[in-house]
Amino acid sequence: MTKKIAIIGAGPAGLTAAYLLGKAKQDVVVFEKDPHYVGGISRTETYKGYSFDIGGHRFFSKSKEVEDFWTEILSDEMLERPRSSRIYYNHKFFAYPLAAFEALRKLGIIQSALCVLSYLKAKIFPVKDPTNFEDWVVNQFGRRLFNIFFKTYTEKVWGIPCNEISADWAAQRIKGLSLSSAIWNALFKPSAKDSDKDKIIKTLIDSFRYPKKGPGMMWERCVEKSEALGVKIEMNTGIKEIHLADGKWSVKTSNGDTLGGFDYVLSSAPMRELVASTYPKFPEKAFKASQDLKYRDFITVVLICKDEDAFTDNWIYIHDPNVKVGRIQNFKSWSPYMVPDQSMACYGLEYFCFEGDGMWTSSNETLIALAKKEIEEIGLTKQSAVVDGYVVRQPKAYPVYDHSYKANVEAVREALKGYPGLYLVGRNGMHKYNNQDHSMMTAMLAAKNIIPGNELYDLWNVNEDAEYHEGGMRGAEETEKVAERLVPVSIKN
Repeated sequence: MTKKIAIIGAGPAGLTAAYLLGKAKQDVVVFEKDPHYVGGISRTETYKGYSFDIGGHRFFSKSKEVEDFWTEILSDEMLERPRSSRIYYNHKFFAYPLAAFEALRKLGIIQSALCVLSYLKAKIFPVKDPTNFEDWVVNQFGRRLFNIFFKTYTEKVWGIPCNEISADWAAQRIKGLSLSSAIWNALFKPSAKDSDKDKIIKTLIDSFRYPKKGPGMMWERCVEKSEALGVKIEMNTGIKEIHLADGKWSVKTSNGDTLGGFDYVLSSAPMRELVASTYPKFPEKAFKASQDLKYRDFITVVLICKDEDAFTDNWIYIHDPNVKVGRIQNFKSWSPYMVPDQSMACYGLEYFCFEGDGMWTSSNETLIALAKKEIEEIGLTKQSAVVDGYVVRQPKAYPVYDHSYKANVEAVREALKGYPGLYLVGRNGMHKYNNQDHSMMTAMLAAKNIIPGNELYDLWNVNEDAEYHEGGMRGAEETEKVAERLVPVSIKN
């Protein structure tokens, strides 16, 4: 039986669900508040012919289902790109992932010896059951390396001390990585064969796929394919309220329209906003918990430069407290198709902030002047090489993992049981600092639930590698045929 589904947000989660549900001949409407761009934080913006990401997005997953989806959408327009990234610390550049002998040489004999001793101390006297980011990383690397390569950058990203960030974030983002594993990887690189993907620590991959004109290309093409299947994409249309009555959902849009008769709502909107917009109201405990969730915001200052001081990195982490920039993207290294004139370069300097603070409210001119000053101070190019600039502000880029976030999310999850047909998907929808393959997998499982009309998968059991924990699956045999219909066909050479 055909179901009617409303999808809030045309990011990776929303559009993955829309495409798969469209293939299954469901009645789907996607509501996207942005007037022009799809892809959410995985979009690609353009300025005077130059293209740039909002953060930089590698296309690499341990999930074959996700990889096959990307191949089905873009086929041979996906490039295989070498990963090249470095850390800037104490006026020196360090390869990242770690190149063991280079790091020892640049840190110096005394500093290197102290780092090793600090690491050994952490192994002998670890913090028992670490609950915060600082203790978790110190256990893995030692305090001295924590102070050198983690503390400054992490506090720039989050705007709070490392001991106020949940250890969950460290365990999720640098899972499986320690000083010993980093050195082992530097000396004995793992195979890049598909069969070995599950053995590779994501932080240490040395190549990835990338759409030739940026990640937004993936989602723009997904929109085209979805619309060809009958999916409706409503741009410049936010959602103000959603209502559940008599087993059906209705949505009130920012344009003043009310549309009803939906069997399901899939939302990738920030959890805090979605809960506040839902009727009947969430129970007080869950409502208050949702409003206590916090987000970190993000500014990219794009500098278009003469390519006089070329560097090949995709991105560079800036571990220097003397500058405000946290990371620098080199969009031509992500793909040469991003830059229309190969005598030019296009860099993105990323500044982490809170919406409404001094950085966020600075004028574009002030931000561009700051970026020009800092990129010269770091030594990547001269201010005189910069010919133009552009600023992008991204609210709610990162769900904050403070000490209370887990309990707050759990309260919302518990309350969702009273709202049948409402699925939260994606990064902000689930308040989970994930990669886009995780967002996509949550959407894939939502589709697998919706098509047969059974609660077969618990979306919250998808881990950071976009792998499903079987313990959360009910009635697996019933979904076998549905799953076969949903898995995109691999394009074989």
